[in-house]
Amino acid sequence: MSETGTRAGLRGQLSAAGIVIGCIGCVVITASSVYTALKMGALPWPTIFTSITALVLLRAVGRTSLNEANITQVIMSAGSMVAGGIAFTVPGIWILGLGVEVSWWEMLAVALGGTLLGLVCTALIRRRFVDESDLEYPIGTAAAETLLASKAGGRTGRVLFGSMAFAGAWCVVRDVLGWIPSLVAVLPIPGVSFGIQASPMRLSVGFLVGGRSVAWWMVGAVLAAFGITVGGAAVGLWDLTTAQGIVSSLGMGLMLKDIVLPLFSRTARPGSPALEQSCSRGGATGASGSCGTRAGEPGRACQSQTVDDALNSTTRPSLKKPGLRPLLVLFVASAALICCFALRLSPVVTAAIVLLSFVTAIMSAQSVGQSGIDPMEIFGLIVLLFVAAFSQSTQVQLFFVAGIIAVACGLAGDVMSDFKTGQIIGTDPRTLWIGQVIGALLGAIVAVAVMLALVAAYGTDAFGADAEFIAAQANVVATMVAGIPSVPAFVLGLVGGTLLYCAGIPAMMLGLGVYLPFYMSLTTGVGALARVAFDRVRKARVARDGEAAAKELDEAGAVVASGVLGGESIVGVIIAFASVASGLMG
Repeated sequence: MSETGTRAGLRGQLSAAGIVIGCIGCVVITASSVYTALKMGALPWPTIFTSITALVLLRAVGRTSLNEANITQVIMSAGSMVAGGIAFTVPGIWILGLGVEVSWWEMLAVALGGTLLGLVCTALIRRRFVDESDLEYPIGTAAAETLLASKAGGRTGRVLFGSMAFAGAWCVVRDVLGWIPSLVAVLPIPGVSFGIQASPMRLSVGFLVGGRSVAWWMVGAVLAAFGITVGGAAVGLWDLTTAQGIVSSLGMGLMLKDIVLPLFSRTARPGSPALEQSCSRGGATGASGSCGTRAGEPGRACQSQTVDDALNSTTRPSLKKPGLRPLLVLFVASAALICCFALRLSPVVTAAIVLLSFVTAIMSAQSVGQSGIDPMEIFGLIVLLFVAAFSQSTQVQLFFVAGIIAVACGLAGDVMSDFKTGQIIGTDPRTLWIGQVIGALLGAIVAVAVMLALVAAYGTDAFGADAEFIAAQANVVATMVAGIPSVPAFVLGLVGGTLLYCAGIPAMMLGLGVYLPFYMSLTTGVGALARVAFDRVRKARVARDGEAAAKELDEAGAVVASGVLGGESIVGVIIAFASVASGLMG
């Protein structure tokens, strides 16, 4: 594209109003993402939420361009995955009691280092993984469909913000006024945290994930709580403390295997059975669509791109603006300097991080493109274990390594989905990437600020399996750094998970149920039951009024669930900041 064309693209798609709205939204979405990731042990994609919000707010100031709305939502959502990378790794430092060894500027260095590497990787691989590949990117495709529908101005916007207000008010009544207990239906079962969370956010997660996945999640929860813990202790196989170590190790093995195995598989090529199976299993939380066909393109075959294909090709920057290549070099150099001087990592470890960030970003792009799932913390864990095997890095430095890679991979997955959205609706890729730079760098700062606020408000003891913030992924990373409680159970999880994967059973969901406290799984299961009831209503609506009415119902359900999730998490962050401010003033 010519320089004149580039300027026209910037003027038409990156406006002052879009930047301001996007940055404000980025602060809110990033802050809520930190809270959600720590509290829920999961981070649903915010893309549909930000797409609707961007349309509503831009229309309120007289802006109607879909491409401008896309860039605005890109700025809004970019910090979310940066927040996920930090929340899924760094709290492990506090879980191991190493909090005194990490400072705020080291946390910021981790966030910035991972952000810079993630941005560089996406610029390098965009053409090959978006333009030249038929990877579906279900999240990006769903966002494009939302923008093209252009129905967010009236009733949809009111539903979204109304559900946010309801969830936020519920959070205030429960956590500030204390009128609602955190857990209801509690039963005193030794070793099992039986109860239902009074959390609209947790219920919405179950609703968005859906029935089959949560069914396996509940199978794992029942197995861990009543099979291993209660049953094993009752027959005298082990005590409750030993049972909890077995449960956590088994759950980690199941979760680790189900993500790593398909990503390293070299059979994921066009038309292969492994790829077709991956496509048929669907997407991540909140995703709509799966690998296969898109509206207007019937019969298009699933195609993919392996890590080897990308690394063995001559990869050149796909964003051809002359000034971009020096900027990419500057980003890489800055990330390397951050690793060496701010985090005190050796040159060899720094080189490994830079190289492996590119490799894992490719893996992230492929995973998100196929399924809508971005296992960022697992990529961080893989590189952490690799670095630990050949270096003398401290435990805290290993967390830094995992955090950088997780942030880079989380951002890569988000950017590649946004590139897919841009490809469908015609957004200029350079302008989109610039929007990602703005949102990601701002998000890195906000994510660290929120993390520090939560620590100041609740203390470092608030992070852990039975604490205020479950931080499930960070628990896994911490366990790998400190030592697995039960190696036989962990190995059993790896082997058993492999067999389950080959049988088409989602071992990841099974492992999540094994690992998380029972009350979290039970509450998620209640949300999934609500989804089952919702689907029955939808089916009846189809029979009576046709598919068009059912589509409206689907949209309303997704909007309400997304609004509830966003509302409670945003108010939760506000409460944390208010607690910090009160402490400073008192």
